[in-house]
Amino acid sequence: MKKTIEKVVSRPRHAGMVGDGFRVYNYIPRGGIEQHRLSPFLLMDFAAAHYFSPTDTPRGVDAHPHKGFETVTIAYKGSVAHHDSAGNSGVIHPGDVQWMTAGSGLLHKEYHDAQFAAEGGIFEMVQLWVNLPKAYKLVNPHYQALTADRIPKVLLPNDGGEVNVIAGSFNGQNGAATTYTPVNLFDIKLHAKGQVSATIPATHNTALLVVEGNVTVNDRPVHQHDFVLFNNDGTSVEIKADTDAVVLLLSGTPIEEPIASYGPFVMNTQDEIVEAIKEFQRGAYGVLA
Repeated sequence: MKKTIEKVVSRPRHAGMVGDGFRVYNYIPRGGIEQHRLSPFLLMDFAAAHYFSPTDTPRGVDAHPHKGFETVTIAYKGSVAHHDSAGNSGVIHPGDVQWMTAGSGLLHKEYHDAQFAAEGGIFEMVQLWVNLPKAYKLVNPHYQALTADRIPKVLLPNDGGEVNVIAGSFNGQNGAATTYTPVNLFDIKLHAKGQVSATIPATHNTALLVVEGNVTVNDRPVHQHDFVLFNNDGTSVEIKADTDAVVLLLSGTPIEEPIASYGPFVMNTQDEIVEAIKEFQRGAYGVLA
């Protein structure tokens, strides 16, 4: 049985800037889709394809804290570098995914990779925030650097395209990421007239973003940059490409715990939020220039 569609949300009218390097449209939480409704997903920012001119000073967002959740950055076009207060650093390129578990807290900064900044070009990415259950909110911060060659690919029949299985399981193929709760994250690239069917538990909170192109989802036409929220029924999501298309399909088991959030901190109670702010103010997350 196909999942029914609860709503289709068009791209927000205006983009916002995160720092000076990330021109994003926010989809979660927005338009009546609150964090509990799409748990474990807390936030989705979509940096739709945008040209950045060359510069000697890489654009980005300066040092900022995170605690109590994970950030997942999916690179489509352009390259992003990062550093954190634990001494970790790296660069993600098109096809790569950075899965950062902030856990007990750290300082982090992200910016355009130096070569991309110097040459300029089209930049396109998605960032998700994924909640951690209470039992894991204070795990030590760590990363999963999921380069394109480490992410399993499932080729679709009749030259329909491919599915990059970032997390979860697609047609028996397990994804590259290790997750704290059940999560599916599929980067789907379809050729025109290609199609794909994904089996997802009825209990999962499920949504998709049309990154590029136009598609038909469970018999309903959906356009570029539309966001589709599914009801918690059925087990099948069928996508047919009207044009070449890129679709990000996400689902997960809801974390049935209170959500207390304030900026870059996501905990279970307001007292824990206050403590996180105090930790940040006294330098408990380290130093990052």
